[in-house]
Amino acid sequence: MSGLAYSRGPIAVPLLDTTIGTALRFAASRWADGLALVSRHQGLRWTWAELDAVVDRVATGLLHLGVERGDRVGIWAPNCAEWTLIQFATARIGAILVTINPAYRVSEVEYALNKVGCSVLVTAARFKTSDYLAMLREIGREKLPGLRNIVTIGEDAHEGFLPWASLLRETNGAALVQAESALGPDDAINIQFTSGTTGFPKGATLTHRNILNNGYFTAQTIALTSADRICIPLPLYHCFGMVLGNLAALTSGAAMVYPGEAFDPQAVLQAVEAEGCTALYGVPTMFIAVLGQPALDTTDVSTLRTGIMAGSPCPVTVMREVIDRLNMREVTIGYGMTETSPLTTQTATDDPLEERVGTVGRVHPHAEAKIVGPDGQTLPIGEQGEYCSRGYAVMLGYWDDPARTAEAIDADGWMHSGDLATMDANGYVRITGRIKDMIIRGGENIYPREIEEFLLTHPHVADAQVFGVSDAKYGEEVCAWVIARAGAALGPDDVLAHCRGRIAHYKVPRHVRVVESFAMTVTGKAQKFEMRRMMEADLQPGPG
Repeated sequence: MSGLAYSRGPIAVPLLDTTIGTALRFAASRWADGLALVSRHQGLRWTWAELDAVVDRVATGLLHLGVERGDRVGIWAPNCAEWTLIQFATARIGAILVTINPAYRVSEVEYALNKVGCSVLVTAARFKTSDYLAMLREIGREKLPGLRNIVTIGEDAHEGFLPWASLLRETNGAALVQAESALGPDDAINIQFTSGTTGFPKGATLTHRNILNNGYFTAQTIALTSADRICIPLPLYHCFGMVLGNLAALTSGAAMVYPGEAFDPQAVLQAVEAEGCTALYGVPTMFIAVLGQPALDTTDVSTLRTGIMAGSPCPVTVMREVIDRLNMREVTIGYGMTETSPLTTQTATDDPLEERVGTVGRVHPHAEAKIVGPDGQTLPIGEQGEYCSRGYAVMLGYWDDPARTAEAIDADGWMHSGDLATMDANGYVRITGRIKDMIIRGGENIYPREIEEFLLTHPHVADAQVFGVSDAKYGEEVCAWVIARAGAALGPDDVLAHCRGRIAHYKVPRHVRVVESFAMTVTGKAQKFEMRRMMEADLQPGPG
């Protein structure tokens, strides 16, 4: 395929052909006394042998609740040791972990639990301003017919819910052996919700082979070993945290270090210094916040070596500061999708700075990438088209949604990203835009259609258009233009009040304009690019 924008990753290192549970057994044997997990806000430190033993107890507890292979077990919580225990315990017995965004509100969590039929939910009691138990009581068990048990994380008892201690049962070795022996690497093991352009989240269904290998090859790309300590301030519910963090650690023996239950730049610096972290992960927004900490100048970050920045484009100045001020001389850029486990391209630790900033690297091992035109044909090198990938990392499909799966994965197994990209003669990929109008705010993928449909539930909103506008801090911010119903009094504050507390905070528009009409084509289609241009011009600071 000389001259065409197609690349295949190296295959010299074979894929791992095992399950996550078996990989944990191997880690506990190989690095028994090595540090596995540090949850600093919980004051908790476990070796690989200790982690494996507690996972066995939790897995036994899940079996005692009647959880069987293929059952869906939800986890709705911020970063904590219990989150990781549930990740590994479900994998050990073949249950499918359903990761639920901690920012979800009532309607979103109700939809997610029912869409995949969760039989057990493990939840925090609360997080920040969200009272999870109150939200679950508001939904009511009658609206969650498949949900048999809800387990709360923590030592406190809550009426109507099982305590965390109920999962910490004495290990039943025979039951675990029986459960594990029935599993295979191609079994579904994780469902991650990704917002849909039709307004309803889609459940990307991933296997042991998908995510274990993605963690494995990511760890190899940044040369992780059991001497490394990965600082993971990213939310675990997302592939970035649970795969590139937890599973990269699992396959390399590196330690997982959680600085706090949610991102806090000061806690990140404290964790790096106190634990001697060698790797740091984050979206560009997180790195910008860490670089902006006055304490950085007096914090010892000399142990840092590498890390991954992904989720949205990284400004050149930020990359240089990360290398110079955080000592991350081997930092890498990654690109992918939840549907591809997630990474399909990544820069190398020794790539020239120009490639590490201007591109998202080259295709991962055991993966293929190509750039195609509207007709699906592979384009010549350097031409812009849609980025597609194929290989072990592509999901099984969207849970219980064959139609949308077929829209995303073609008959030849290529996952269509919806992103515009180019590929150069050396195989480096540059992401240049998006075919669809997805907004990426600080690493969160936001689909305007979902917010538009929610805005239309306001009795005074006749129509709504949502799009992204450039933002120095988050890359993009959510902007909404709305048209009021005839005779209705509607202001921006009314729109914001309708959103707050009812949809996830990152989906709430930062800018709202009530307008008489939208920018439209002659055929009546909304021109979001024109509205974006007009809004960005208005948001520019005036002279003086």
